[in-house]
Amino acid sequence: HPTPSMPPLLISLLAVLAAYLLGSVSFALVASRLFGLADPRSYGSKNPGATNVLRSGHKGAALFTLFGDTAKGWLAVFLASRHAAEYGLGGYTVGLVALAVFVGHLYPVFLRFRGGKGVATAAGVLLAIDPWLGLATLCTWLLVAFTLRYSSLAALLAATAAPIYGFLMWGRDSMLLVVGLIAMALIGKHWQNLQRLMAGSEPKIGGRKQ
Repeated sequence: HPTPSMPPLLISLLAVLAAYLLGSVSFALVASRLFGLADPRSYGSKNPGATNVLRSGHKGAALFTLFGDTAKGWLAVFLASRHAAEYGLGGYTVGLVALAVFVGHLYPVFLRFRGGKGVATAAGVLLAIDPWLGLATLCTWLLVAFTLRYSSLAALLAATAAPIYGFLMWGRDSMLLVVGLIAMALIGKHWQNLQRLMAGSEPKIGGRKQ
């Protein structure tokens, strides 16, 4: 491959910026407009994410949201991983891109920095970092979600498990820090859900919008 004319640091910064902007695209709003639904920020948990879109009663829109939010996380990290060596970038760039696309979903510039909780985007990021790590974390989410019917509890337990899985797979690896930061952000985003779970007022998956 030819050596790019731009310095690697500039390419790295552009990659991180592009990842953030990609993460800022809210597929919950895109799906709602495509399917003629109300703004997901106006009902239920008011969270622009797949679980809340499902409360509209439109499963197709929820699946579209889930796929889109997962795909953008995967795509950003996949492209960074594939082209890092070609552009002379270090592994740190892949880690920064992973964080940038995730932060973009949490704090999107297009929605005045009020985004979703990041579960689907985090899943896409983890699948791109290491498919086995992503699958193990996703299986944890699915097991809890389909047995107990609480999306938030599934997210909390999956987020807690992800760094543990990463350590068991890799040992002490620099990417483990990225996974740990994403996990802590997910737990922080679900803190109110945890309080509602403890109070017995957390809605279950599939509940209708209020």
